[in-house]
Amino acid sequence: MTTSPETDWMNHPVLRSLVDQASSLAPEERITLVKGLIPGIADALSEEEYEQFATFIRLKGERYLEAKAHPGEGRAERHTPGERTLEGR
Repeated sequence: MTTSPETDWMNHPVLRSLVDQASSLAPEERITLVKGLIPGIADALSEEEYEQFATFIRLKGERYLEAKAHPGEGRAERHTPGERTLEGR
């Protein structure tokens, strides 16, 4: 989890604690947790914002798997765009 001017307002210690707690769960439990969060996220976003969120989640996984498959190559060598690239940051 990284910080940026866009996320400075967030309570990063609390978020990190939640992520750490979720990491102790079995993969199936983490998937269930994420599924449980989706309705509230969908209700809080416009249709366009939700589509962007879903795309960013998919790309986050793809970038992680790409980085894991090519350790030490760095961000510049990745082919899957990240959030910052898509947002123009």
